[in-house]
Amino acid sequence: MPPAPPTVVLVHGAFTDAAGWLGVIDELQRDDVAVLAVANPLRGLTCDAAYLASVVSQIDGPVVLVGHSYGGALITVAGTADNVVGLVYIAAYALEEGESLSQLQDRFPAPALVRSLKQWTYPTDGGKTATEVSIAPEAFLSVFAADVSPSLVRVLAASQRPLASAAFTEEASAAAWRTKPCWALVADADQAINPDVERFGARRAGATTIELEGASHAVTVSRPSAVADLIRDAVRATS
Repeated sequence: MPPAPPTVVLVHGAFTDAAGWLGVIDELQRDDVAVLAVANPLRGLTCDAAYLASVVSQIDGPVVLVGHSYGGALITVAGTADNVVGLVYIAAYALEEGESLSQLQDRFPAPALVRSLKQWTYPTDGGKTATEVSIAPEAFLSVFAADVSPSLVRVLAASQRPLASAAFTEEASAAAWRTKPCWALVADADQAINPDVERFGARRAGATTIELEGASHAVTVSRPSAVADLIRDAVRATS
């Protein structure tokens, strides 16, 4: 019997949730691609990658991991699992082992996102508090989703999920792209991650790369067909 085709596991990034993949999921399911969109805890690179690895370990058969934004850092670490056969980075961070998001970002000029973050606190064990960040609602359109309709942007801004600040400084414990084939999509109008960060990570990982002119960080929402096409390429290549 031929090997089972891979399951596509979609990992969202900061300031959004799995609903950001709805258009991509619809595209993939029309082609009978098995797909699962994971709820990313957004509490820090170490614990979020461990959560993703746990999900992957419970899937029978091969897996193609797809990470958007901060989700790219998670697939970089969790992608070392034996059943992961490919990695797809969508406007995402592709970290080196021992590297943090901040260290990678600091190689390049800061994006507009940095000036648009709002800090919050949340309780942790022992009665302590930690810091998380979200995007100021008035900046969400320009920073995150400039090519999305304003009415939808208002919904996305109101429903965003904050990212724990610890995620910026925790270091990747592995770099799965060293041993797994990779694909990458660069959003060339991204204001949340400098597109040069995306290009650099993709080039360092040896990824097969496409670049979308005028695409914002919310490329999974604004360009689901293009995102799905790249994922289909990865599925075909790893089947």
